[in-house]
Amino acid sequence: MPQRLEDPTLRGVLGSLALSQVYCHSTTSVLRALQWHKSLNRLGVSLPFFVVHDLGLVLTATAEQISIRARCQAIQSGQGINNGQQVGTASSVYRQLLSEARASETARRSQQLVLSDDLVAVLLAQLLGEVAQTTTSRPAYDPQQGITSSMFDQLSEEGLATLFHSVSRQFELESLAALAQHSLLVLTLIDALDLDTLHLLGMLGMADGGALAQVELLATLDAPEANDIVNFSLEILPSVLESKPQPAAGTSVGQGYAGIGTRGSLDNLVLTELAWDDLELMRRVVEKEVLYYAREQQPEEEGREHWLLIDASASMRGDRSTFARAIALATGKKLLLEGERVSFRFFDSRLYEPHAARNGMLPTAYILSFHGERGRNPARVFGEILTLLQMSERRAAPVIHLFTHAAFYAPRALVSRVRQLSQIAAVFILPSGGSLDLNYIDLLSTHWLVDHAALGHSQQRAETARGILTEVHGDFERGGSRSRTEVFSS
Repeated sequence: MPQRLEDPTLRGVLGSLALSQVYCHSTTSVLRALQWHKSLNRLGVSLPFFVVHDLGLVLTATAEQISIRARCQAIQSGQGINNGQQVGTASSVYRQLLSEARASETARRSQQLVLSDDLVAVLLAQLLGEVAQTTTSRPAYDPQQGITSSMFDQLSEEGLATLFHSVSRQFELESLAALAQHSLLVLTLIDALDLDTLHLLGMLGMADGGALAQVELLATLDAPEANDIVNFSLEILPSVLESKPQPAAGTSVGQGYAGIGTRGSLDNLVLTELAWDDLELMRRVVEKEVLYYAREQQPEEEGREHWLLIDASASMRGDRSTFARAIALATGKKLLLEGERVSFRFFDSRLYEPHAARNGMLPTAYILSFHGERGRNPARVFGEILTLLQMSERRAAPVIHLFTHAAFYAPRALVSRVRQLSQIAAVFILPSGGSLDLNYIDLLSTHWLVDHAALGHSQQRAETARGILTEVHGDFERGGSRSRTEVFSS
């Protein structure tokens, strides 16, 4: 046994692979499984590494990356193990479970999606949480790993058997028996996974990561109302994804010289530097004393910031909430594609903390799973917006996008003060049989009215959303805005 595998933790985690039924040809994928295992332990779902490794790879790896076969035939046949016949039977049922999961529509489609490690860990928690609760044993080692890729290359079948017998395996054997007993439940949960939600999360990504993102993902997968938002988002997003950012023209080489510095490329070298003898020139290069012509540099214009504020009060339940959140997601994606900066906030009787888009990814799980906690107070919300704008006066004012109910009665004087600092676009959703009667409408840069009746017809709802999305950025070209109104009704 290699010296570095003398650590009980490493022997415990790697030795559990003796019960594994999935052989992976990619070390990178196996290292991802270690991350899934760590995340599941953090979520309170205690499972042996071989279970996380096998089912996770079955759902995410391609046919070329894995094959389903016993990693250690001697162990899985029950040799040298108490109740070896029962272990052999459970291993056969477990292999059948993995084969059926591999052949499922869920596995076929999930392999085509871009699933982050956080999302895979949450999926495994959904699928295996019930199994984990049935096991009363705990691992005889610390499940926190310090494993490197080279350790997997050293795992022969004989080595796995040695590692397996080096610590108590009551936890692994009990988990294997529980999986065999609940195999039908696991397969049912696999077939019931909401692939549309996975598709949307793959398209828009997750700006946040870590434990908080995993909790939000769990809430998203458990929320029945999230499915409507997902379906509507997938319906309108293709029109947004057709937008492509315009390629930027480079300006560095085209600018003139502004001075002399000690950094630069060879084509900007001051020619008199070549007059030094070879040793002195080498010394100047090493000491960074060589002189270069420095070019003028035009500062790049940074994308404008956009605040997307979504009403989460009780008046926005049902179809109104579905429409508001879906079009907010699509608006955020459209703005990102145009090089803008985007952050999302919910509000009811107060303004909640922001969640910014990062690296081209939206905080999708947060938007799908958020629930308001309080009533409704438009005056306080606009007061908080005004405070935030006043605190950021030294920077370029953000554009505010409101997605709210038509009864958002904010004081005109307060809206006027906010409008002096920022542009405001609003999507108002009318109640059934209602009308828009707000005294600050003329102060807005632009706004749209969505008739409640239009929300009840899927085709009309999608056309309404696409009509709004085509106008989102055109009204906010830099240097000015125009006041306009669009009414969408059935």
